[in-house]
Amino acid sequence: MRSTLLTCALAGLSAVDAISTISAKGAKFFTSDGNQFFVRGVAYQLVPEDPLIDDTQCKLDSALMQKLGVNSIRVYHVDANGKHDDCMKTFEDAGIYVWLDLDDFDSQIEQIAPHWNQTQVTSFQKVMDAFANYDNVAGFFVGNEVVTTENGTVAAPFVKAAGRDLKAYRDSKGYRKIPIGYSAADIAYNRPMLQNYFACGDNASEALDFFGLNTYSWCGDSSYSQSGYDQRVEEAKILNIPIFITETGCRQPQPRNFQDQSAIFGEMASVYNGAIIYEWIEETNDYGLITYGEKVDPAASGAPPDGYTRSGTPTPKNPDFTNLSNQWKTLTASSIKEADYKPSISAPACPSYQSASGSQWQVSGNVALPTVGQTYNAQQATQTGGGNNAGPTGTAANPSASATKGAAAGSPVREVQGMGIGLVGVLVGFFWWM
Repeated sequence: MRSTLLTCALAGLSAVDAISTISAKGAKFFTSDGNQFFVRGVAYQLVPEDPLIDDTQCKLDSALMQKLGVNSIRVYHVDANGKHDDCMKTFEDAGIYVWLDLDDFDSQIEQIAPHWNQTQVTSFQKVMDAFANYDNVAGFFVGNEVVTTENGTVAAPFVKAAGRDLKAYRDSKGYRKIPIGYSAADIAYNRPMLQNYFACGDNASEALDFFGLNTYSWCGDSSYSQSGYDQRVEEAKILNIPIFITETGCRQPQPRNFQDQSAIFGEMASVYNGAIIYEWIEETNDYGLITYGEKVDPAASGAPPDGYTRSGTPTPKNPDFTNLSNQWKTLTASSIKEADYKPSISAPACPSYQSASGSQWQVSGNVALPTVGQTYNAQQATQTGGGNNAGPTGTAANPSASATKGAAAGSPVREVQGMGIGLVGVLVGFFWWM
């Protein structure tokens, strides 16, 4: 009896200590205990394949992240077959949520000859299966910066189709309704069409659950208006789904002062739901908040390919680390309780086809989304509608994963290369090194 009582007591304690889950309601995120949730995150990809399998490293990093004020990490790639229980529990115990991309190096959706096939579907599903039961998974991404060129918007329906199919899979498996969204490059000529497209339509099962923006427009002593943040807020007021900044933090000029955080958690907080700083680890692109030791000669025996050690005790890179910590310590966004929040915004209209200087959108309205096995056929689209008015067309393709390795293409408006392009060089070195 004593043993039974102790077991029940421990089970009750565990339930009390469990982290609240995150859900999307209207244009905001809420915890399962009814509080509005604002993202204060860092991009976390120590190694190309999977940073969530080494619990010793996760413990070291999560402890310092707590001191920084982090409540979220963004992870771009994982191995669905890896063992993640320990790292996920470590981050949960630290009060840190994970925002995770579902693609891997071979399954990501490309803007050149975009397709959505069964191999990709299965790969995305495997990652979801591996992580859906962790309470501290806050959201899944079905793409990162897939659209980066003027004619790349033809890939948008394929991203939206991925969201549709992964939402349906999530619900069919009985998983909790973990939000599923997309992380976009900040491209002037498809603003605000891209964000509106992913939220538009009468069928909510085809819309994404949230939209993320990778933006590096507030650099140094900029301002709310000079950076264009005021315009991003005006554009986003129409959205009926949450929006937040999924990458930010200019590296120039030095030191990084992160003054944009005061706007994000201030006048923007009625529309935007927080931000993720790029990035945790210092590497060649010089965006890091911490280091794991001095850079070494990449040519030395046993040295990492770029000279940056990717494990060990994290040491803050100052003054950047302290500057961000000091910003977050002073900022508390104005919030609302879920019980008091009554969303009233309807889905935006689907953008119509546009081809003009400074404005490019090559999908005509609420076209039918691609089915599994479909590949975009530019020649057929031109023949059937003059441009891409007919939406994605083409015949069913045999399932075959993309042969491209590396992260999604980086934003052309970023002041230097970040996760998208910057990691590719690191990946090449890693695959050679290993």
